[in-house]
Formats: sequence, structure tokens, C-alpha cells
Amino acid sequence: MIRILFAAVALAVSTMAASPALAGWNLIERNQPVSVAQNTLSVTPREQWNQWTRRPIRKSEVWTRDGVSLNQIYFVAALAPGETLFKDVAKKDRPLPKLGGSLQLTDIPDFFESSIRISLNTSVFELTGIEPATFAGRPGVKFTFEYAVEGTALRQRGMAAGTLVGDALYLIAYTAPSVFYYDRDLAEAEAIIASAAM
Repeated sequence: MIRILFAAVALAVSTMAASPALAGWNLIERNQPVSVAQNTLSVTPREQWNQWTRRPIRKSEVWTRDGVSLNQIYFVAALAPGETLFKDVAKKDRPLPKLGGSLQLTDIPDFFESSIRISLNTSVFELTGIEPATFAGRPGVKFTFEYAVEGTALRQRGMAAGTLVGDALYLIAYTAPSVFYYDRDLAEAEAIIASAAM
């Protein structure tokens, strides 16, 4: 049961293990612009979401509608070279990759993939699509993916988009179980990404 929950929590899983047990939630109202990840990056959701009061890393935040095991959006803003996408909780055994100073837009999906593989300790990850995109009015990249934690039958699907401002990474990633929830909330996640502004 713990491994199934571990898989379902997806992007925030490595951070929850290191966070205090007490964490609260703030309601994000629909159709109102809101700044995310303690930055000038803002989005406007069409539906209500719940914002986790614990930040996985200082420059990130997590939203969910029904619980992180069912749907989740992970925001990262102004991640600088030398920083990791998630909290590096097992840096001695499985250090997370650090953002490189020479990262290009086309490198963002690979950086995301390697971060997920290591944080979840899984080899079951597939990038299913990569295409150019506009992110917050800037050239960016959009990609889709599927993954699971080894030893579990639960598969996750995801979609993410991001850009670079100088050397800093801005990223929004949506994940949900491949059965029902991913398709149900995909249009809302896409609308949130499309609303991104800086």
C-alpha cells in the first residue's frame, strides 16, 4: 500500500518524505490570476484548486483538485543553475541532476525525465511527445510522458511545458493516473499553462 501511494504522489513524492507531517491547503479560486512559486510567474485557473502550503523546494509549489494521488500540477519558477527540480532527499545514494548553466529549451524534457527517474527510483519512464510551444509569451517546449514506479501497476500520464529566462527554468507539469483523471483534467491543465504570464 505504501508503494502504491508512493507512486501516485508522483512529482511531490520525494518532497513529502522530507516534509513535516503537518501541511495545510489553501483554496485557489477560479478565474483569478495568482502568482505561483513565490515569483512573478502567474496563472489563471478556470476551476478551483487546492494549493499545498508546503513547498517541495523553495521555488516551487503544488496544486491538486482531488488529492495529489489523483491529480497534481507542479510549478517551478526561476530555478537557477546548480539547483535541483525536486528536494534532493537521497543525495548520497541517488543525487538528483542539477540544472546546467548551458541548458537549452530542447534539454528541458531530458532534465525533467532524469529528475523523475531518480526521485522515484524508477526505470519506467517514457517521453511520448515533444514540440515547440509558447510559454508565458516566450519560446518554450511542451512535452508529454508516462511513468510508473517499479513494482506497482499504477501508471501516471503527464504533460509539461517550460521556458528559460536567461539561465533560469520556468516549468509547469501536470500529472494524474492514466485511468480517468488524466483525461478529465487535461483541458484545465492546458488552460492553466496557456494562461501563464510573467
